[in-house]
Amino acid sequence: MNYGSVIFLGVFATFVASWWGMIFAPQLQLGSQQPKVPEGASMAYPTLRPGVAAQGHKVYVAAGCVQCHSQQVRQQGYVFDVLLTGTTNQQGTAKALYALGIKDGTQLISSATDTTPQPVRKNISQAEANRIQKTLTDSGATAPMLFIPIGADIQRGWGFRQSVAQDYLYENPVQIGNSRLGPDLTNIGARQPDAQWHLRHLYNPRIDIKGSTMPAYQYFFEKRKIGKTPSPDALKLPPEFAPAAGYEIVPKPETLRLVAYLQSLRTMTPLFEAPMTQLPQVKPAGDTNAPAGTNAPTATNAPTPKTNSPSTNTPAK
Repeated sequence: MNYGSVIFLGVFATFVASWWGMIFAPQLQLGSQQPKVPEGASMAYPTLRPGVAAQGHKVYVAAGCVQCHSQQVRQQGYVFDVLLTGTTNQQGTAKALYALGIKDGTQLISSATDTTPQPVRKNISQAEANRIQKTLTDSGATAPMLFIPIGADIQRGWGFRQSVAQDYLYENPVQIGNSRLGPDLTNIGARQPDAQWHLRHLYNPRIDIKGSTMPAYQYFFEKRKIGKTPSPDALKLPPEFAPAAGYEIVPKPETLRLVAYLQSLRTMTPLFEAPMTQLPQVKPAGDTNAPAGTNAPTATNAPTPKTNSPSTNTPAK
């Protein structure tokens, strides 16, 4: 009996199933995704990258930065905090806190307000947080629960939430990367909003980061004699890295475009599939593909958690 046709059909079916599962089905699921207005926001996310930054994206691609830097914040779930913001029954709440093992409940109650929530338990599972919240709520307390993204990328400060498909809608080509010889750059515009820092880092990474293994991209700059007045774009370098007297280091136009692109890399919008925590009074300065602005979160001005009701904003499991 000739099994050639059976073998052919089997191989053909295998290829069709693979193509369907790995190409066509993801295209149906994600290919038609459009920018959406997140809950509580006034504009769709993401927005188109500004013109100079869009040109800088091409410089980033041409320079091969993706070989050493990723643009994808990974996350390993959440832990939960339970806060106390007030109570209508101080005596009952004090008893509940004592039952939960909190001895100084009276002081905690007197300090708890909407603007200064007091932590009752931190870094616990959702089930435990739900139990504690119910105990306090039954006693007459207002005890919101908040979730905190966890994982090595979050702990390093590379982002405030995980990266999802919506973040890359206007990226072409997407620079997710598969190597991290250098840090992830998803949120570098928020971590380092200063253009001069980026220019110095490109000129010689060892200026600000001792022992950096990043190569110096000095072909992005010109060394030239200072004219009647110094160039406003000239680098401000420490003496050991500065050129000889009478000369200055000036970035080329493509370098300024690249820096504009790096400044635009920021993911500060909470999404349904990727919620994040933040204080109400700390407003994100911009989103992925948004121009750099003032008040960008840095190591000393990073968003801190905002209370979120688990019934309305708890991440889906």
